[in-house]
Amino acid sequence: MPNRADAVAGRPAVAAPGFSGLLESWRQVVFGGNLAPGRPVDAVSRWLLITRACVFPMTLTSGLIGGLLAATTPAPRWGCFALALLGLVIAHATNNMINDYFDTIGGVDTEAYVRTQYAPHPLFSHLISTRGLLATIAAFNAADLAIGLALLRIQGWPVAAFALAGLFISVFYVAPPLKLKHHGLGEPGVFLVWGPLMTGGTYFVTAGSIPAWVWLASVPYALSVTTVLIGKHIDKYEQDRERGIHTLPVLLGKDVSLRLNKILMVAFYVTVAALVVSAEVGVGVLLVAAAIPRLRQVLKAYSEPKPAAPPPGYHLWPLWYVSAAFYHGRLAGGLFVVGLVLRPRTRCATMLRCTSLVPPAIVMARSNRN
Repeated sequence: MPNRADAVAGRPAVAAPGFSGLLESWRQVVFGGNLAPGRPVDAVSRWLLITRACVFPMTLTSGLIGGLLAATTPAPRWGCFALALLGLVIAHATNNMINDYFDTIGGVDTEAYVRTQYAPHPLFSHLISTRGLLATIAAFNAADLAIGLALLRIQGWPVAAFALAGLFISVFYVAPPLKLKHHGLGEPGVFLVWGPLMTGGTYFVTAGSIPAWVWLASVPYALSVTTVLIGKHIDKYEQDRERGIHTLPVLLGKDVSLRLNKILMVAFYVTVAALVVSAEVGVGVLLVAAAIPRLRQVLKAYSEPKPAAPPPGYHLWPLWYVSAAFYHGRLAGGLFVVGLVLRPRTRCATMLRCTSLVPPAIVMARSNRN
């Protein structure tokens, strides 16, 4: 099948007529990761494609979780929270561009590789020149540096520790000499970034401190994001194995990786329930149970062979398992955030006290931890 570079190259930099056409193009890129075949690329869609804006919801969710967990602290700094959230999105965009750059010069991304087939590649589709991509990476890093220095001045040295740890994993995910992705370390790296670093870091810049339970509260959604990457690497399994790229699915095998991802998706709900029972977060997050029907759909997709051809209207082919994982994680993570918004201060211990299901001494012990 023709790759996305062929499909996009030569498209005029204009959108469908009218503002409604522009909105539809942006919606397609943000929510679907691509434009429908034959749809022209406008200036905004071009940058949404270059930065891979369709995956920004994962970063926004991790940051929102951190900020909302900090809402119960005595004096949350919401200005710092907003700066941190902006910085995280910029960092994610930068990471995506860095990955495309190093995978291109390293010979991983080619016109025959999966990356150029499911969506336009910034370089192969001529959305931007190599020099332009490097200049954009530098500009985005400069913006993040400015945000980091501002937060460092307000909240102190831990801000630098969070930022540098995230930068290290981001750059060396594909960059030599480490190439974490090539040695089965990309998936653990993503777990750390979208969990403890993003959620924990946002909590810290909002609250000014970080108790131990926040690290645990970052685990559920970190698991969800990790399933997305594992799903993507399952989709790339054959090509990565041929290229000697030892992602976790290549190391474990395809069947084991499919089972692992199903376990991790279920583990999201188990860890959320454990947080509520331990009185670390409010009972509102149990709203994630509303995503279980979608979980069942995704588990079914993971238990069946991949279709031989894309379903009608599906524009991310040959990707399949990553889309299913993202489809589940977007709803589950969104409900987790809504649960924190709705009932940020209601603890499981309070409910237990009201219903007299446990001895008062146990309830008081749990309540005193908060």
